[in-house]
Amino acid sequence: MTDNAFTPEERAAVYRVIGERRDMRHFAGGTVAPELLSRLLEAAHQAPSVGLMQPWRFIRITRRELRGRIQQLVEEERVRTAEALGERSDEFMKLKVEGINDCAEVLVAALMDDRERHIFGRRTLPEMDLASLSCAIQNLWLAARAEGLGMGWVSLFEPLALAQLLGLPAGAKPLAVLCLGPVEAFYPAPMLVLEGWAQPRPLSELLYENYWGVSQ
Repeated sequence: MTDNAFTPEERAAVYRVIGERRDMRHFAGGTVAPELLSRLLEAAHQAPSVGLMQPWRFIRITRRELRGRIQQLVEEERVRTAEALGERSDEFMKLKVEGINDCAEVLVAALMDDRERHIFGRRTLPEMDLASLSCAIQNLWLAARAEGLGMGWVSLFEPLALAQLLGLPAGAKPLAVLCLGPVEAFYPAPMLVLEGWAQPRPLSELLYENYWGVSQ
């Protein structure tokens, strides 16, 4: 333990929020107070970013009609995904994949335009802009869980169609539709585990030493 460590209680809270974060699909309506939403977005904005480029842009969707059009884009992709899954298509269609019309807030997280001019940290790994935005989304997710709010990351949409719907400039790209708000309860385990869709692998199977595939 170092002098810079948090207290045991503070550390326990950090690990708890990480362990209890869930990708939520079931929401209880309600609202998110403006000051709370601002606090959550500030948490997202404090994320690390390669070269301090801060590639994230968040669009708050306040028009109900626009929510409906976003949900329709998701539904269209849900059907296409089911077709691509073949023998698991029926099983997939039974899953609840979004809560766009049920949650208190909908945010679209997008990569900014003109990213090519940011070279620092991206010359050989241009996808680090996406990694930076993902860090911002994770910050928002963890902060929301700590505040008792659920959040779900929806990625079932055609990026160009959503970009056109929301008037994104050329080069910008939507990465996530984020559903945010009160929930009746948090899932005791990831929903896809509870639904029998997949099982998580233990860390021991994903951790190597020195070389790929060499276990500790």
